[in-house]
Amino acid sequence: MWDWSDDQRTDLARFLGDRGVTNGGPVTTRPIGDGHSNLTFLVDDGERQVVVRRPPPPPTPPGAHDMLREARLLQALAGSDVPVAAVLATAQAGEVIEVPFYVMSYVQGPVVTTTTPPSLATPAARRRISESMVDTLAALHAVDWRAAGLGDMGRPEGFNARHVNRMGALIAADSGEPPAQFAAIDAWLRANVPSESGAAIIHNDYRLGNVILGADAPGRVLAVLDWELATVGDPLFDLAYFLTSCPVNGAPRTPTEDLGTAMLEEGYLTRDEMAQRYAAATGADLSDLAWYEAMALWKLAVLYEYGRRRASSGAGDAYYDDPAQVRSFLDAAHRVAGLPPTAAK
Repeated sequence: MWDWSDDQRTDLARFLGDRGVTNGGPVTTRPIGDGHSNLTFLVDDGERQVVVRRPPPPPTPPGAHDMLREARLLQALAGSDVPVAAVLATAQAGEVIEVPFYVMSYVQGPVVTTTTPPSLATPAARRRISESMVDTLAALHAVDWRAAGLGDMGRPEGFNARHVNRMGALIAADSGEPPAQFAAIDAWLRANVPSESGAAIIHNDYRLGNVILGADAPGRVLAVLDWELATVGDPLFDLAYFLTSCPVNGAPRTPTEDLGTAMLEEGYLTRDEMAQRYAAATGADLSDLAWYEAMALWKLAVLYEYGRRRASSGAGDAYYDDPAQVRSFLDAAHRVAGLPPTAAK
């Protein structure tokens, strides 16, 4: 994994000090987060801690890992009802290191994945965590994205069909055909594309492991993390992605559900309860929710297959090398869509 060299760390300290972000003295850097996408570092000058986000080493897919776009979105959300870290500085490629990055405030609190921390491990606190997550997502979708200066952030008209086409192209053959194991769900999605339910800022990777919680009860979201995939699109896709990241007792799990198994503990709302809370807050019509859930799972299968191919070629993260991960997302998408199980390979 990439890390700062001594010279780069010195340049970073100078950059941060010149902008009043740190005291100008030497800094230490420590990687935080899961490290499978953009790289995030906790930077400490001995008095203050801040966070630096940079893209992974190249090659990267066209348009992906745009740090300055991510920083711009966070700045647009500042002062809204959506809790986000404050952007403190941005750097162009070559200004400190070979790629752009941004610096944000360090929000202290637990990031929960497999186990709820003891201070929040009561049914009431767990319930409040899931309620706060739903309420935060509803607040995001209520932001006036045009007034926030994000009118050029995405193209909400035709978002659903375009999303299917764009994601499918990542792994399609030169003829445009999807891989054999993707064919059935790909055809089902294309045949059942609903009209967009609306237009909103969507996070595109909203799940339990991408929020910082208050350390003590009542459980609440202090900051939403990892905005690299955010755009303006159909808010029901965001809801569906979130719901499909929440594991269900007794059901097979996908890799994203494995990153949120704390939600199997007593107190967390069920998927249906969260969907109904979201609908009550937003007035959303959930009659097409199954399509959006299947789409979310298919999209993850596509991204994991893309990652698997890169890892197999030696150019990507070895985390994605297991084809069983792709199969788990496809199986889940088939179940949601009411399709027969995928054929074993």
